[in-house]
Amino acid sequence: MDFLPTLWFILIAVLWIGYLFLEGFDLGVGMLMKTFARDEKERRLLLNTVGPVWDGNEVWLLTAGGATFAAFPFWYASLFSALYIPLVFVLLALIFRAVAFEYRGKVHSDAWRKTWDWAISLGSFVAAFGIGAMLALTTTGLPLNANGDRVGGPFAWFTWYAVLGGLAVVGFALIHAAAFVALKTDGDVRHRARRLVRRWMPVGLLPLALWVITVAVQHGKWFSWILIAGAVAAAVAAWLANRADREGFSFLGMGVFLLAGSAAIFSAVYPVVLPSTLDPLWNLTVENASSSTYTLGLMSIVAAIGVPLVLAYQAWTYWIFRKRISVAHLPEPVDFAPAIALALDVEKPLVSEGAKA
Repeated sequence: MDFLPTLWFILIAVLWIGYLFLEGFDLGVGMLMKTFARDEKERRLLLNTVGPVWDGNEVWLLTAGGATFAAFPFWYASLFSALYIPLVFVLLALIFRAVAFEYRGKVHSDAWRKTWDWAISLGSFVAAFGIGAMLALTTTGLPLNANGDRVGGPFAWFTWYAVLGGLAVVGFALIHAAAFVALKTDGDVRHRARRLVRRWMPVGLLPLALWVITVAVQHGKWFSWILIAGAVAAAVAAWLANRADREGFSFLGMGVFLLAGSAAIFSAVYPVVLPSTLDPLWNLTVENASSSTYTLGLMSIVAAIGVPLVLAYQAWTYWIFRKRISVAHLPEPVDFAPAIALALDVEKPLVSEGAKA
């Protein structure tokens, strides 16, 4: 087995794990906008917890997709073409969600804010479900022929594995977000978020646990089960830390659970990057799906320089915005429309006088 294809398989796995960890609580906070927040101030508080970091978190998705395209073009081509329809919905969901973050506070109107709140919540749900379905199918397989083309109709991808993966990421994102909100806020919101983690963690993490166990049973090696045991221990530790009001350790435990569980999945399927459910001989592997050695070598040099810089910048961002916030820290919303109208009215005579002159 060549070293560089294996290295880039590991790096892409790390990128996806980083995306699920960072964007996981981000998407979860978006879903909590309509299911957890009780009033406008609490919704604004939730938005402010992720406001400085949400767009930076999405960079991990772009990097994971770009790295797959460059390092494993056949994997990218087969996966993205087979899942064209769901990925279009994911893209639209991310667009509406991003627009909603920017537009929500531009008009001082309950109806306006309610519309964009739904865009954030539904966009977060669709994005989380679609990404989960894609990753689940990457590890459980698609009906691919010898050329790597999908066999069947446009919904041949819609299997119970896809549903399980979608529910796994949605459930994890909701619990991860509650742990993050408990860590980042104070007051009643903090206590309610902590109770949410305590009560719903087993339910929220169950689909992801089933996904991990399913892949391990089908393809797992002995070390995959060791990683699964570590994931279970981390989840129990996170729950106990939550009960002890140690939000930081609870959030960290959720991260270790994700890391160990995802590592168990990727290690179980290696060296296959995309299984074919029609014939194992048509599986895409790190060898037959990868780019040339020269391409992978050049990418490794660029990654060795760029990745530490990106990690340092993101770490600095989270450190700067590490303080807790509460509804008491939020200023009253300002309606800019009257001020803009007044400014326009003041400028009109000036324009008129200039025209006369």
